[in-house]
Amino acid sequence: MRNICMTVSYDGTAYNGFQTQPGGNTIQDHIEAALHMLTGERIPITASGRTDAGVHARGQVLNFHTASQIPLERWCMAINSRLPDDIQVTDAREVSEEFHARRSALQKTYRYTILNGKYKDVFRRNMEYHHYSPLDVSAMREALRHLLGEHDFTSFCSARTEKLSKVRTIYAAAIREEPCEAMANSTRLYIEITGNGFLYNMVRIIVGTLIEIGEGKRKPGDMEAILKSQNRKMAGPTAMAHGLMLWEVLYPE
Repeated sequence: MRNICMTVSYDGTAYNGFQTQPGGNTIQDHIEAALHMLTGERIPITASGRTDAGVHARGQVLNFHTASQIPLERWCMAINSRLPDDIQVTDAREVSEEFHARRSALQKTYRYTILNGKYKDVFRRNMEYHHYSPLDVSAMREALRHLLGEHDFTSFCSARTEKLSKVRTIYAAAIREEPCEAMANSTRLYIEITGNGFLYNMVRIIVGTLIEIGEGKRKPGDMEAILKSQNRKMAGPTAMAHGLMLWEVLYPE
């Protein structure tokens, strides 16, 4: 049996998240159906992590075991021809038997995009959150620094989180700001957070809290107090799903 690892990009707008569920129409459902059409095998895939309904991915990573002898250079085009246009495999490689897309991952980076301005960009409305009123980006950056390092992130995860330990390490957290040429007097904010793992809704709750700080409803220093409280009710709302993207997953070489 071969262990094949793939990198996948997708627009999650039309799907009920990545992971298979009773309602169907998930990214996993479509990829496994494409693999069945291609190989004749019923192949379960393992992903680096599940993304919610409406969340996107630039660099989701998955692996699966197969008896198929399809050459590596043919996998991407062969499976893409059997996938919807909003799901695309961009890389395929053979890995060791021990490789596991989730357990072998060293770190993940998520990006959340906010369009800050009077009008939304109708062409990117499914890929970014539109915030009408001005945001204090300097305050948001100051608040983000409190999350760096190893912490218990109970305050920033949903009650539906299944993980027993809420301790995670954030290696990097930054906000990049750039003018939006297509939209006068508008700015795009790219909030990028890199860590060794993330809890259910963790990034979206962090972003929801940052937005309240940017609006002046909270102070940057409140982020530290929220973190130490280990109380979800102390944090801000869960930001909308469509602004979030799984950007990159890194593994040992």
